[in-house]
Amino acid sequence: MAESGGEAKAVISEGQVLVNGKVETRKRKQIVSGDIVEFRNEKIRVQLT
Repeated sequence: MAESGGEAKAVISEGQVLVNGKVETRKRKQIVSGDIVEFRNEKIRVQLT
C-alpha cells in the first residue's frame, strides 16, 4: 500500500491503481463493499460489515 496520502494521490493519478480490474484515476472514487482494489501486485477485496 501507499506510504502516505500524498503517495496515494500520485499513484492514483498515474493510473497505477485498479478498481474491479479497471484503471481508476479519480482520487475521490467511492469504494463499496465487494470492490477489489489492486496496487503493486496486491489485491484487496473490500468487505464492510
